[in-house]
Amino acid sequence: MFEFAGAWEMPINIVFLAATGFIAWNGIRYRDSEGKTDFVRMLFGCIAATFFFLVLFQDVLGIVQFG
Repeated sequence: MFEFAGAWEMPINIVFLAATGFIAWNGIRYRDSEGKTDFVRMLFGCIAATFFFLVLFQDVLGIVQFG
């Protein structure tokens, strides 16, 4: 994802995965005091999960090639 980073590409990808993984986990699993989900948190959690899996499978593991 960050080809301009050179030798720092893998550590940057790991930090990106940690951040998007946390956002996805928090957004998807969030419940308020009444046990209801929040649409906006769910939306951004799903977007973060999409980016998490794209970077994981393409840049870190090299399993697939998108675009």
